[in-house]
Amino acid sequence: MPIHAQQIPLGEVVGVKAGYPFRGSIEELTGGTVRAVQMKDMDPIEGISWSTVIHTRLAGRRQADWLLPDDLLFVSRGTRFYAACLDAPPAPAVCGPHLFHLRVKPGSPLIPAFLAWQINQPPFQRELQRSAEGSSQLSVRRPVLEALPIGIPSLADQQCIVELARLARRERQLHDQLIRNRERLFEAIADSLSGPTGNP
Repeated sequence: MPIHAQQIPLGEVVGVKAGYPFRGSIEELTGGTVRAVQMKDMDPIEGISWSTVIHTRLAGRRQADWLLPDDLLFVSRGTRFYAACLDAPPAPAVCGPHLFHLRVKPGSPLIPAFLAWQINQPPFQRELQRSAEGSSQLSVRRPVLEALPIGIPSLADQQCIVELARLARRERQLHDQLIRNRERLFEAIADSLSGPTGNP
């Protein structure tokens, strides 16, 4: 289904910032008042796993760019580059320095969840792979990300695509759950066959 879309460099409609500049590894503190999202807390399908996000404190002088609903986090290094859109991040929270913090600029005709979806699709992924740099580990620099074109269709089309993507994600989750349930059933059958009642 072809959709008419205007091609615009990402940086014209989206603000891109580096994560908070923690020095060294991020220290987990039981009494920490700030949550810090790291690459390990992200999944290209499930998004942010807030249950694994550690509590810490901000020791530097830089003003924190707090995570807000509809912000995006972008994994800018590694074997796969992808984005996750935030629904309702617990406050206060920041992201680590290996992530980019994206925020759609006010007045831009762009739905954040649609932007995350488009970033994660094969055409944009191919552009990211072509633009990545590095020898031991690939990474995408901020100016490169800002220069990549994104397609912006009508808001109605964006909303339709977001809803279709949500349904597809739910369908995948149900399918995976069905597979796990079937595996547990087979395991239970196998256990019963190897136990005392399964002997002839």
